[in-house]
Amino acid sequence: MKSLKPTMRENKRYLLVEGNVSKADIEKAILDFVGVLGMSKTGLDFIKENIISVNREVVDSVRAALCVAPKKMEVKKVSGTLKGLRKI
Repeated sequence: MKSLKPTMRENKRYLLVEGNVSKADIEKAILDFVGVLGMSKTGLDFIKENIISVNREVVDSVRAALCVAPKKMEVKKVSGTLKGLRKI
């Protein structure tokens, strides 16, 4: 099986989420805001407890979902690489 061309791969962005929240809280906030179809477009993946990766096209939707969530969540920084998040 051939691998995907670089232009066909998803471009990911990494978000540093600040607050006392769990993975379930983040998933629920995004699901409530953008729905099931929007959740599938995000390509949500948890790198660490407070670092998530999402598809580049939906970064604004994910940030908005985390801001309007009932629990206190804040996106501290968005980066294209994990190394860029660690420079804080």
